[in-house]
This record gives sequence, C-alpha cells and structure tokens, in this order.
Amino acid sequence: MTSGSVVAIAGATGHLGKHVVSAFLSSPLKNDFSEIIILSRHGGNSKEFLSPVTNVKVTTRTYTEEHLHEALEGVDILVNTIGASGHAFKEKLLRALPNTNVQVYLPSEFGVDHYVHDFPHLEWDQKKRHVELARELIPHKKVCRVFCGLFLEDSIGPWFGLDTKHSRYESVGSAKTPISFTSLGDVGKTVASLCTLAPNLIPDRVHVAGDTRSISEVADIMGAAGAGKVDVEEIDLNKYKQETTAKLSKDPAAFLRFLMGEGNIRHTPDGLGNDNDLVNRDEQLWKWETLADLAKSTHGQPWKDFDWPPL
Repeated sequence: MTSGSVVAIAGATGHLGKHVVSAFLSSPLKNDFSEIIILSRHGGNSKEFLSPVTNVKVTTRTYTEEHLHEALEGVDILVNTIGASGHAFKEKLLRALPNTNVQVYLPSEFGVDHYVHDFPHLEWDQKKRHVELARELIPHKKVCRVFCGLFLEDSIGPWFGLDTKHSRYESVGSAKTPISFTSLGDVGKTVASLCTLAPNLIPDRVHVAGDTRSISEVADIMGAAGAGKVDVEEIDLNKYKQETTAKLSKDPAAFLRFLMGEGNIRHTPDGLGNDNDLVNRDEQLWKWETLADLAKSTHGQPWKDFDWPPL
C-alpha cells in the first residue's frame, strides 16, 4: 500500500491477534501506517497495545454486528485474526466489505494450506467457504491467504505425539519428512510486511516458514539443547490417516499429524512454495525464529510440564 495506510484488525486480543498488532507497531514496519484500528465488540483502551516508545496512532472502534461497515469507515486494509469459534461473525464482517473502501482483505487463515487436502474437515472447509464467498462478494478487492505451517511455540508437544517429558517422539509416517514451523511473532511480521505492498504486488496466496525440519531433526535439536536422547518411533501413515478421516471432526491435531508425514506442511520451493523473500528478503527486516531458538529457551523440552491428556 502507499505510505500512511489505515489498517483495521479483528480479533486483536486473541492468541495470534496480539502478535499481529505488535508487528504493526514495531520498527521499522510501523512507519508505513498512519493508523492501526482495533475492532472491538466491547470497547477498550487502545493504550494497552502500546509500548512506551510507540508513536503510532492506535484507536479502538466499538462495533455492532448490524453496523460493521461503519466501523470500517476510512480503512484501507482489514486483517481478520478471529479464531475457529467465530465463523458466523467472520461472515458478517465479510458481507460488510462491499460497502467499504477496504482494498485488501486478509482472511483468518494463518495455518496449513488446506487447499491441498483430499479429505473433509469441518474447520478447514469453513475457511474454504469463506474465501469462496469473498470471491463472490468482493471480486475487485485483493484477498490474500497467508499460510505459515505450524505455530512454532505450540507444536512440539504431546498433542502431536511429541512427548518431551519422557523424551519420546512418535512420527506418523517417515520421521525424515520436512515440516514447516513459524513463530506467532513472525506470522504477525509477515502480515505487517505484506500490508506495506501495493495491492497488485500482494499474491493471492503466501507460504512462509520460520524453519523447516523433520521430526528426527527436531529430536536432535532438542536433545542437544538439554533433552538428552530423544527416541523416535514411526507408525504407519496410511492406517493412521484412514482411521482419522473415517469421521468428520473440527479438531485439527490428529489430521495435522498425518499431514506432516505426507509432506503437506512443507513450505519450501520444492514443496508447497516459499515466499519468505517477498516479506523479509535476506532477513533484512527481522530474523526468523527457529527450532534451535525454541530449544534454547526451553532447554530442549517445550511443554514438558503440560498435563496430557488434559483432565
């Protein structure tokens, strides 16, 4: 976009949303925006998003679902970070866009590229329908889907078969298959960087990866950082996938496990593609967080004290 764009962020206080807001307010990206608008159902104090050194104009706009277009007045870019429970509101937000001057819309993707899947899934199918509706309602506006693979901070844990407490990893399929991870902060910076571009330079689909490693490589990295020897076991991918997809679900964890083994979370030039240089050429804007960084900060045992399965 041109210098001084106005950006509105929905879901700004959520798990990812707060990192997106932080990225828009961080140097050097903050100089490209004239105002960051936090969309809030209940109102709030925008100062909670500011650090002592931030001089970016940040405002909070309270909205009602019946007057969403009014909350988007003067907005150039809309970033939607609303989570999985908010599909009904996401659609209302989308239906308000034709009556606004919003030029760029980033829907709430920010995960795996489910457009390559060969199975139904309640959550990811909802996202597909949302983008289909966007193409129908706002065909002349830029819609950009950002796929980051797995969230770095949330992924080396027992829900993916990676039991750091007992140093045992279970891989669905080959433990040598590369998997892409991106930290929450780097996803936020990716979004902010994309929003500095002119709409015609923003792709319809973006794949990024802070780091791409196989489960066996992750085991070695964590082991060297303090976990000691991590045992890695492989289980049959086809059997696991067949059992997992036998019934509809909106829980992604089990599905993500076989997607790792299939190579469908591989954001590399020879995989699903990689756009790191588009948003952060040669790491000139920031340094991507890696599995080694996570290992160092957790002594090789992320989520070690997390009770699994939860009570």
